[in-house]
Amino acid sequence: MSELGFAAFDADQHYYEAEDAFIRHIEPGMAKRAMQWAEVDGKKRLLVGGKVNRFIPNPTFDPIARPGSLDDYFRGKVAASDMREAFGTLERMADRPEYRNRDARIASMDAQNVEAAFFYPTLGVGMEAALEHDLPALLAALKAFNRYIEEDWGFAYQERIFAAPYISLADPAWAVEELQWALEHDVRVINLRPGSVVASGGRRSLGDPANDAFWQLANDSGITVAMHSGDAGYGFFLEHWGLDSEFEAFRYNPLRSMLSPSPIADAMASIIGEGVIARFPNLRFATIETGSEWVGPLLKRMGKAYKQHTYAFAEDPVETFRKHVWVSPYYEDDLHELKDRIGVERIIFGSDWPHAEGLAEPTEFVHDLAGFTPEEIRLVMRENGMSLVKRQVLAGV
Repeated sequence: MSELGFAAFDADQHYYEAEDAFIRHIEPGMAKRAMQWAEVDGKKRLLVGGKVNRFIPNPTFDPIARPGSLDDYFRGKVAASDMREAFGTLERMADRPEYRNRDARIASMDAQNVEAAFFYPTLGVGMEAALEHDLPALLAALKAFNRYIEEDWGFAYQERIFAAPYISLADPAWAVEELQWALEHDVRVINLRPGSVVASGGRRSLGDPANDAFWQLANDSGITVAMHSGDAGYGFFLEHWGLDSEFEAFRYNPLRSMLSPSPIADAMASIIGEGVIARFPNLRFATIETGSEWVGPLLKRMGKAYKQHTYAFAEDPVETFRKHVWVSPYYEDDLHELKDRIGVERIIFGSDWPHAEGLAEPTEFVHDLAGFTPEEIRLVMRENGMSLVKRQVLAGV
């Protein structure tokens, strides 16, 4: 563990969902349409919408990979012909209570020198895409899931664990109702999928005026809107290139790894390009576990669009991005380039702990900040993230 001289704020920690996370609070009659467990070929499998879901290879999370076991792989230091071999020795869930128990997790955070953190799902970020075909089942599942999150983790537990409920804009009225419930339970950060919105009448963008009542509530409440990576529903793009569109974590295909779709870049293009922030200027967005390589190309496109169509923007969209978007880069990204593009005040560190592709010790991220001043390191490793925990008061209120 790195000695920082202060306690860190981790913008990207995870829990491994309890097996009843989506069904504990599901309304009667919806379980079979949403999620249920079944034995398939002698193994416990999760059925989502009546189909075996493969977003996570082992959705029981028992056994599970050690934190940071894929560190060298993601840094490009080693190649892996067999991903199972790359994971190495697995752990039993019974030996790691901090993966599912918030009090055990607080003790773990103490040992890691992490004062507070945003918490996100592991399995949950793949479920919206899996239920797009059945919106009532999707919304029932997410409502049940959010009650599990609040019950087991808390939206502001001891002012240290800030778990993000998962909200879908598939039904804007439902999204407003769900956000209002979360606000009543002291929510500080919510999670939206970085992608277009499936709706009963077809797809619509994040910036569509149909979503404005939701954005108004998020704006007025001063919470942070996070967009965490997951299944963003970009399977159509893969199918165009003859690839299987089913999202499977850690399933490698060389063509898939080099294609260019970027759901997070498109999501932020919709938010800024369609004037969401211009209409609701108190909004703050945090991009989590999406890296930062997409930032430069997007800002370049924004700059060109502004020069060619200045009339279409309330202000320079690049400046809008720099004021309203916080980025959590991968540790292997060019962090100095990111600082030059958006400023050190908009960089937040995320360890992805306890995932295999994250860091074994969260604060080891500091070693990738070589060349940053002590003041800049403190901003990235603590202050920038801590600022997003507090609800931002509207100017003049």
